[in-house]
Amino acid sequence: MLFKTPLVLLLIPIVLGLSIYFRTKEKPSAFVFPSLELMKTVPSTWKMRLQILPFILRLAALILFCAALAGPRSILEQAKTEAEGIDIILALDASGSMQAEDFKINGQRQNRLSVVKKVVEDFINRRQHDRIGLVAFGGQAYTVCPMTTDYRWLKENLERIELGVVNNGTAIGSGIATAVNRLKNSQAASRIVILLTDGANNAGKIDPSEAARAAAALGIRIYTIGAGSSGMIPYPAVDLFGRKGYQYAPSDLDENLLQEIARATGGKYFRATDTESLERIYAEIDRLEKVKIEQVGYTAYKEWFTYPLMLALIVLLLEVVLTRTVFLKIP
Repeated sequence: MLFKTPLVLLLIPIVLGLSIYFRTKEKPSAFVFPSLELMKTVPSTWKMRLQILPFILRLAALILFCAALAGPRSILEQAKTEAEGIDIILALDASGSMQAEDFKINGQRQNRLSVVKKVVEDFINRRQHDRIGLVAFGGQAYTVCPMTTDYRWLKENLERIELGVVNNGTAIGSGIATAVNRLKNSQAASRIVILLTDGANNAGKIDPSEAARAAAALGIRIYTIGAGSSGMIPYPAVDLFGRKGYQYAPSDLDENLLQEIARATGGKYFRATDTESLERIYAEIDRLEKVKIEQVGYTAYKEWFTYPLMLALIVLLLEVVLTRTVFLKIP
């Protein structure tokens, strides 16, 4: 048996104590006799022996009223749900190199950041119970959105990430450190960082390897994604007449560093050379990170307060009837 408001039960000893105290202060009804010797010859009747019964009934009624106020209930249905119990930080490279247009959506060239944002949005839509946060980094790193289960708000913040919102450069170490700082106090069953970049670490004061070792010490796993095709990369350019063209530059992706980061933290390194491979990578991470935790909650109760309430009314009625009839006192 459970109680909705069990603290009400603490009223019972208080009510009993006050009732007994005030009863002891009452002056008993009595006839005046010149001598007690006359009363010794009068036999004791059952009424005299049971004269405390109305008081006991009143105490019982008060106890039953308190029990009803406490809200007795029993469990009818036990609901069990499964949740992943995972906290995730998505760390995205927003440096200038992410403007390269070597990815496509529906056959149309798109810059890397636009494609990544679309794929990340699909990843968010596949999660259900996890807390997810966003970190963006370029020459510096900052938190775009703290961990939340409000995925609508999360995706609104994802749209805010634009090229050039941080200083030039690629501070991978700072990106990792910012993500780890968001996860270090988490009590989730699993904590992961999904870091995506298309370049080498060339900015920031934090060494990526040291940041990875700090993440490993805290039990945080890092999945790294190297984005972009190999060889010469097309970057959009506008000529003097406003016509869009492309300039080509070699890729500077540091795969060895990303592999080292993933290996040090127990994660995994992925290579995304086009939109399809990027989608497969996030789908693979989504499949890997499914740590089920059973959560138990009680969704349906049977309320029993009417039973002690009705019994209290019956007992109280009986006490009133006995007091007015059988145990009627005449001063």
